[in-house]
Amino acid sequence: MSEEEIFKDEAASPSAAALATSSAPTPADLLRTAADPAVTEDLALALLKRADLPSEVLEQLARNSNALKTRKVRIALASHPHTPRHVSVPLARQFYTFDLTKVALAPGVPADVKVAVDDVLIARLKTVTVGERLTLARRASGRVAAALLLEVEDTERKNDRKIDHKAKVAETVARATRVMQTALENPRLTEALVVSSVLHPTASAALVHAVARHAKWFPRGEIRAALLRTEHLSLARALEFSREIPAPLLQELLASSRLPAKIKDQLLRENFV
Repeated sequence: MSEEEIFKDEAASPSAAALATSSAPTPADLLRTAADPAVTEDLALALLKRADLPSEVLEQLARNSNALKTRKVRIALASHPHTPRHVSVPLARQFYTFDLTKVALAPGVPADVKVAVDDVLIARLKTVTVGERLTLARRASGRVAAALLLEVEDTERKNDRKIDHKAKVAETVARATRVMQTALENPRLTEALVVSSVLHPTASAALVHAVARHAKWFPRGEIRAALLRTEHLSLARALEFSREIPAPLLQELLASSRLPAKIKDQLLRENFV
């Protein structure tokens, strides 16, 4: 290639640094770069660093099979705030578990895409290892952490049929409980998600007891009210929580509570004397 040809080639293909920082490239320049079958990983990533990329450029890049060969480009494309949902969500479904987590937690990703990515992660929970669940419980979004709170019940139900493997059952349940306890510490887990989890039809006794003793969650009024509506709260905890609730509100809560009748009667006697 002659010096003149090299010069023309470089002029037609902006450098990675220029794409990332310059406002000079026109939409036509950006489209040409996105469509270039010889685009490099560095150039594609530099392109994706531009927050002002039009959606048509992102769609063009999504059609560039060479650009999508690398994991970093795929993640950056799915995480870009202007990537259309019909591009980012199908792309994210192909990701490994922790790459999905990166997309779900990226600050610029639209809320509806984050929800869709969370849904993919939640659907995979039954197939990932305990180690992966622990990491997700610690680092994933609040919705994923809340889904992990319900895993103990699933584990207990599945293993009830295997009574000849008691040691294995105990070990499996202990691991699931460890995941649940870790999820309760997730900084993205919200009060509303905890309430929804403890009131879920499949919420386990282990979850109710853990939340009722958790220093971060049990002092909250909405959490206590939710726990009083479950079937698993102990009498001691129910009495403790009920004393701080006005009698009319307590009566209303107990009307829709799944607590055993004996515990309900005891609470009413204690609070309506």
